[in-house]
Amino acid sequence: MRRIRTITAMALLVTLFLIFFYSTLHLETTYSHKAGPEDVLRRPRLPVHSDGDVKTQSSKQESDAAPHPVVHNVSVSDSFRQIISQNRAYWNRLLYSALRNLNKRGNTVSNSNWSRCRETNQELLQTNVHDFTSYPVLFQDFLQVMNCRSPPVLINQPDKCVSTKGDNHTVLLFAIKSTPGNFERRQAVRETWGQEGVYQGGLRVHTLFLLGSSQLDDPNLNPLLAFEARRFGDLLQWDFHESLLNLTLKMNMFLQWTLRRCPHVSFVFSGDDDVFVNTPALLSYLQSLEPSKASKLYVGHVISTANPLRDPKSKYYIPLSFYDGPYPAYAGGGGFLISGALLQPLYSVSHVIPFFPIDDVYTGMCTNAMGVSPEAHAGFQTFDVKEQDRENLCVHKDLILIHQRSPQQVKKLWRGIHSPLLSC
Repeated sequence: MRRIRTITAMALLVTLFLIFFYSTLHLETTYSHKAGPEDVLRRPRLPVHSDGDVKTQSSKQESDAAPHPVVHNVSVSDSFRQIISQNRAYWNRLLYSALRNLNKRGNTVSNSNWSRCRETNQELLQTNVHDFTSYPVLFQDFLQVMNCRSPPVLINQPDKCVSTKGDNHTVLLFAIKSTPGNFERRQAVRETWGQEGVYQGGLRVHTLFLLGSSQLDDPNLNPLLAFEARRFGDLLQWDFHESLLNLTLKMNMFLQWTLRRCPHVSFVFSGDDDVFVNTPALLSYLQSLEPSKASKLYVGHVISTANPLRDPKSKYYIPLSFYDGPYPAYAGGGGFLISGALLQPLYSVSHVIPFFPIDDVYTGMCTNAMGVSPEAHAGFQTFDVKEQDRENLCVHKDLILIHQRSPQQVKKLWRGIHSPLLSC
């Protein structure tokens, strides 16, 4: 009888081992199979856990590790209401509807569910925008997703602002707008002005590149991005298509991330991946600020008298039936600085101000609604310097930002202004 029980126990153990082995083998096969057409269309998500490794599934523990940003009650300045007129244009109507609701409720709207936020009712859009069908396709798509504010994270860096040495205070966070295919630009930034670390005076600097996902007709760069994220630990990516008109959503998602993962940052530099930044000059400027100014800083190359472009051939085209009126003053999106103390009110007011398809204009709208005006600084050359000065290293040594430069030009400029042979 004992022998029978022994044989039975051994058979059970062998069976359990075979089941476990088969399950493991099947799991490995599932995650290592060659991508077929269905996989390319789905663009599988590649979130990152706190150790920086890209995973095939989201981690509930990681997503719950930090609270979601709080949307505080909002008051909108009188100057903003005076600049943005109440008229029949669609965006203007949406704004004043939100302001009326704000006055009634005394609070703000909540995020829309990503899976159900897209407006698919064409009749509704055509009823509210009489010439909707004449809009460019990208603009039509923007109108359909204006209420979409919570795309899934594909690649995350939850520990970016956590220091292994115990000093977790980030003085400056570079938030660089990039696209999946722009690796060469990102690498030039990493090797020059976007180097992470502790600078003179103990100023800690971190860098992040903000990405959406590739269009379906573009090559699938997910495996390369996964490797890049593991190697450098500086990519943030969300599951929305890269588009000029989606930069506002990208900025909003960065605000969400920063309030969750880097809430005590002193300053944020928001810029493009084709700019040149004189980091030492930038840090010297920040150190020179009085505390009262440092807490309400919104500085860059200010466009103070801008109006919408009505030429349908322009990439910044805004139809009259969508928005009617001038723009509030704003800092050019090529590169500007903003205080960390302004991020929470900026995020909150963005839940009242409808998304606008030009991200730097939208930032100017939101800051104006907060009662904050952009400050012009001659060191921010968003539209470049004079042509005769573009090879003059001494001109660049005194500036903070130049737009636009190729990766090769960025490296050449960086070497030049730091050369011990340079005498200005």
